Amino acid sequence: MSNSHLTIRPATPADVDAIFGMIHELAVFEKLEHLVVANPAMLQDGLFGAHPACEAIVGEEAGVVVTFALFFHNFSTFLCRKGLYLEDLYVKQSCRGKGYGKQMLVALAQLAVERNCGRFEWSVLDWNENAINFYRGVGADLLPDWRICRVTGDALQQLASA
Repeated sequence: MSNSHLTIRPATPADVDAIFGMIHELAVFEKLEHLVVANPAMLQDGLFGAHPACEAIVGEEAGVVVTFALFFHNFSTFLCRKGLYLEDLYVKQSCRGKGYGKQMLVALAQLAVERNCGRFEWSVLDWNENAINFYRGVGADLLPDWRICRVTGDALQQLASA
C-alpha cells in the first residue's frame, strides 16, 4: 500500500465534472458505455437540484478528485428503517491498490451508522471477481437468492400506461 493520502469529503457542485468523467470511465470498465445517456447537467440536478435524488462523497489525492461514491437512501419494510444504498463506487485506475476503495466504504458505513440506517447495500457484476473478493474481504455478504429487476425505456412506458 502506498503512503498516498486520501481526503474524503461530501461532493460539491464544483465536483460534478470530475464525477461525471469517472462515471464514464466506470461505464467503459463495465462494458456498459452504450447505456450512458446522462450528462453533467443531469448529474448536477440529481445531486444538487431542487429535489436531489442522491448524494455523493469524493476522495481527493493531492487536491485532485480520484474516487467517488454515489448513494441514496432506501427503506427496509422488515426493519422499518432506512438503508444506505451505494449506487456506484469508482477509484481511478492510477490510484487503485492504495486502499482508497476501502476508505470510501468505511466512510459510507460511518455515514450509515450516523444516520441510523439498518443496512448498507450495493450490487456487483457477477463477472467482476476482483470487486467480489474485495467486498467479501470487508465483510459483505453476497446474496445468492436475490436478483435485480429493472424496467426502463419503452418497457417502463408500457408498464406505466397499462
